[in-house]
Amino acid sequence: MMATTDSARRRHRFASTVLCAVLAAAAATAQAASPDETRLLTALRKAHPGTEFTEVSRTEVSGLYEVWMNGNVAYVASANPRYFVFGRLFDTQAMRDVTSPRIAQRSSQDGRAQTEAVSAAPVPVDQLPLADAIKTVRGNGQRKLAVFSDPNCVYCKQLEPELAGLDNVTIYTFLVPFQGEARPVAIWCAADRERAWRQWMLQADASLMQPGAQCDHPIARNLELARRLRVQGTPTMIWADGSRTDGYVGRSVLEARFAEVGKVAVAQPQPVKAEKRP
Repeated sequence: MMATTDSARRRHRFASTVLCAVLAAAAATAQAASPDETRLLTALRKAHPGTEFTEVSRTEVSGLYEVWMNGNVAYVASANPRYFVFGRLFDTQAMRDVTSPRIAQRSSQDGRAQTEAVSAAPVPVDQLPLADAIKTVRGNGQRKLAVFSDPNCVYCKQLEPELAGLDNVTIYTFLVPFQGEARPVAIWCAADRERAWRQWMLQADASLMQPGAQCDHPIARNLELARRLRVQGTPTMIWADGSRTDGYVGRSVLEARFAEVGKVAVAQPQPVKAEKRP
């Protein structure tokens, strides 16, 4: 009886080993990059050495490729990889968002995201490493807001005029290199980084930047901070109470959020100071 059981167990282990090998081979074949994907990935890395390109894969659209860089996805035409399209690929016939499932899949497969200590609780502005941000103060500066922004991000450039119209605010801008670190570093290393940031985002004027500068900058730390806070894209705004707003919003929405956060702060009980006795 024992011999029969041992023999069955050996056969089962052998079958399991064979099955695992077959599945592994199939997965490797499915994930292997085609020659054209490899060529495009190589060309992109050569053209943009400051950007971490990790994967290129063919889409359902002929000649269009999905490109992953620093956790962000873009679409590039193989015939002219000079231009990047950021946004969602949508199948109008099937009424299907092609991009969202890919983002979800990448998030679940990202080993670093599973092993890193990720902050689940809201982090108020005052608890962020504010020395690593560009500080902009207007008026009395009482209302505080942190913004994760990328100088290469189209939606960030749309948001900036809305932020510029706010008064009595202190805005901390964390530069993140989702689309390459060369421009964030050039802005941070400028003699007046706040002005260099403002001129680039509002006027597309790069004259104050310091390209190729070797100053001590926080760009890598900002990227790590964004990952810990699960900042998936730019712009992302973090309010004084730790709540956040993702993506572009207009000035009326910004003012409404400041009002909401202000009401919560007023409603919270203030700590009682100990009475001083002589």
